[in-house]
Formats: sequence, structure tokens, C-alpha cells
Amino acid sequence: MKSCRDSNPDQSGQDSRNSSIRRVHVFITGRVQGVFFRAESRLIGTGLGLTGWVKNLDDNRVEAVFEGRESDVEKMLDWCRKGPTLAHVRGVEIIEEPPKGGFEDLKIM
Repeated sequence: MKSCRDSNPDQSGQDSRNSSIRRVHVFITGRVQGVFFRAESRLIGTGLGLTGWVKNLDDNRVEAVFEGRESDVEKMLDWCRKGPTLAHVRGVEIIEEPPKGGFEDLKIM
């Protein structure tokens, strides 16, 4: 597993690879609860064809697993760095995981 910490929410790492499947485990910090982060994550991720889950943590972070085409996962990560209108994202920790499949859709937990 590879871990990287992205503390600058305005940074975008565009990646031209788009055909392989990618899975990321993400932890988002900042003002990310009570601002529709999970609902919008599900809406945007579903629109991108991603599967996985998203949930609130007791420490006020949001945790998610996204799996899908590499280019679509990267678009989702770009969105996570900004979040919905009322959010204030301070950081995104991304842990790369091997794709496993098994998800039917993107669920809010």
C-alpha cells in the first residue's frame, strides 16, 4: 500500500492514464461534516461510475473508499479536495489499495 498526504486542497494532480482500475481509501479533514459531503460524494461518484462507500467518523473527518477507472477516481479526488459549497477542506489523505471489486454501487454508511 502506498500512502500520500495531500494537505493543499487546491492542488490537482491530473493523470492522463484512464484505462486501469484504481482503488483509494481517503480521509478528508476540515469542515466536512454537516455540509452534505457524503451525499454529494455519492452523487458525484455515482455519476463518474465509481463504487465504494463514504461515512462520517467520530473525529469529524470523512472516510471513503472509491474504486473505478483511474481517470474517474482522480476526478473524484479533485472534488474531495474542494468538497461541497459549505465545506472547508483542510487536507486529504489518500491510501492506494489494490482494486478488489465487490462493490455494487457507492453507498453512504
